[in-house]
Amino acid sequence: MITKHIHKILILLAAVLLFSKAQGQDNMKSSANGPLQIVFPSESEWNVLLEGKEINFHLQTKGGRSDSVRYNVSSGLIKDMKFDSLGHFVWTPSYDIADRINTSKSFPVVFEAVTKTGESASREVVFKVIHVNRPPQVDELKPFYIQYKTQNTYQIDMNSVRDPDGDPIVFIPILEEMPEGMRLSSAGEIAWEPSTKQFNILKESPKYVEFYVEDQPSKERTKGRLRLNITQMDLAPDFTIVPQVSTVRSAENNRINLRFALSDPNGEDDISTFAFISENKNVPKEALVKNAPTSYEFIWEPGYDFVKDPFDTLSFNIIFYVMDKAQNKKEKTIRFVIKNTVDESLRDAYVYGLYKGALVNAWGLLEQMQEKEIYLKKAYSKAKRGKRSRSLLNASLGATTGLAPQFTQSDPKTRGYITTIGGTTVATVGTLEATEVIGKSTNGLLDRFNYVLQKKNELQNKGDVFAREYAQKSARRTPDFIRKLDEFKSLMNLSGLVALELDANWENKKEATDTALKKAFKDFVPLTKDEN
Repeated sequence: MITKHIHKILILLAAVLLFSKAQGQDNMKSSANGPLQIVFPSESEWNVLLEGKEINFHLQTKGGRSDSVRYNVSSGLIKDMKFDSLGHFVWTPSYDIADRINTSKSFPVVFEAVTKTGESASREVVFKVIHVNRPPQVDELKPFYIQYKTQNTYQIDMNSVRDPDGDPIVFIPILEEMPEGMRLSSAGEIAWEPSTKQFNILKESPKYVEFYVEDQPSKERTKGRLRLNITQMDLAPDFTIVPQVSTVRSAENNRINLRFALSDPNGEDDISTFAFISENKNVPKEALVKNAPTSYEFIWEPGYDFVKDPFDTLSFNIIFYVMDKAQNKKEKTIRFVIKNTVDESLRDAYVYGLYKGALVNAWGLLEQMQEKEIYLKKAYSKAKRGKRSRSLLNASLGATTGLAPQFTQSDPKTRGYITTIGGTTVATVGTLEATEVIGKSTNGLLDRFNYVLQKKNELQNKGDVFAREYAQKSARRTPDFIRKLDEFKSLMNLSGLVALELDANWENKKEATDTALKKAFKDFVPLTKDEN
C-alpha cells in the first residue's frame, strides 16, 4: 500500500522543501535589506601594529540594498598607507614612528563605503604602532695596524658603528676572541702591546678580533670584526671631524666649534703637524687650539665687520691637514659660508642713548623748575611782608620835624648854636603804589608758583612712566619706542613752558650721572657693563 502511493509522498516532500527554501531566501533578503555597515577583521588587536611589519586586509560590508560598493578614506590617510576603492588596505609602519621613549603612537583612520543606490556608511579605526628596537649596525672597519714594541691604540670609528634607532651604544669584548694583553673599552678604544711571539704570529697572516656592539637599554647586540695587520710601511696619518660636515654655515658674531681627533697607524709620536690653510686671510691661526697630541679644536667667532657691506654672505674654503715625520699628509676641505648680520649691540646702544638723553633733559628741566619754585616761594613771602609794612610806613610819615645844624667857618664859637626849624611834613603813598613798589603783587606770584608746580609734577609723572616702560632693552627694540620718545620730548617743548619764565642760558651745576637719574626717576635702569 505504501509502495503504491510512494510517488505522492515524494511530491509532497519536494513541495515542503521548496517552501522552506523560499522562506529562507526571504529571511536572507530581509537581513540584507538592513542598514549598510563596514566590517573590519574579527581578530583581537588586529589594529595593533609593529614597526616594520605589514598589515594587509580587505574591507567588507553587510546590509544595504546594493551589492556594488566603493570604498574610500575620508580622513587619516598618511603617506605610506595604500588603499584602493575595492577596500584593499596595505601599510608597513616605518621604524621612525615611535622610539624607546615614546614607545607607541596612534593613527585614527576613517573608512567610508558608498553603494550605487547612494547608501553610505563610515567607521573609524585607530591603528596603534608599537616601537620595535633594532640592533646596532657595524660597517667594515679600517684595519688596526700594529707596531712592534709599541703600545698601539685604535679608536673604533663611530661613523662605521651606529644604532638605527639612535640608542646609546657600548662596546663589549669577546674575551675568548681577543689576544692576551689586548683591552677594549666600552667607548670603543683598543689598546695592545704585542709580545714578540704574538707579533711573529701576526706577521705570518692577519688576524681578526671580534666584539659586540650593544644598544642601551634594550641590550640588543651585533657582532663586529676588526682586522689586525702589522705595519709594513710608514702609513699616512688621518683625522676625523666632529661634527662630520663638509660645509659650515654660520652668522657673524656666532661661535664656530669643530673638533678633530688625529690618528696614525705608526703611533701618536709619528704625528708632526696639524694645521690649516684658509682662502680668507682674516681667519686667525690662533683659532686652532691643541688640547692633546691627538685632539684639536677649531674655535672661531667672526666679528660683525667680517662680511663687508653690501654683501650678504662670504664663502671660502679652509683646508685642514695632518702630517707625519715622513711628510706623509692627509687633508680635508671644509667650506665656510658666513652670513652678514646686523650688530644689535650698536642699535641697542643707540636707542639707550635716546632713552637716557630724554631723561637727562627731563631731569635738567626738573632741576631748573625746582630753582624757579624756590625763587617764587621767596618772592611770594617777600611780597606778603611788604604789604604788611605799608600801614606802618603811612603812619611814620605823618609829621616830621627838621633839625638843621649851622656851622660858621669864620667864627668857631658859633658851632655850639643850632637853629631849629619847626614844621609838618605829610607823605601820602597810594594803595596801588605801595603794593607794586614796597611789596610785589601776591596774586601774580601765587599763580606763577602754582603753574610751575603743576608743570613740574606733570613732567615728573611722565618721566617716571617713560623710565619704567622702556627700562629693558627688549622694550626699546619695539617700534613704539620712537613714538613714545617723541611724545615725551614734546612735553618738554610745549609753548606753555614760556610762561614759566625759565632762563634759556641756564646751566645745571650738577652732573647728570646714572645715580642722579636713578634718584629722580626710580625705575631708570642704567646700561650694564656687559651691554656697554
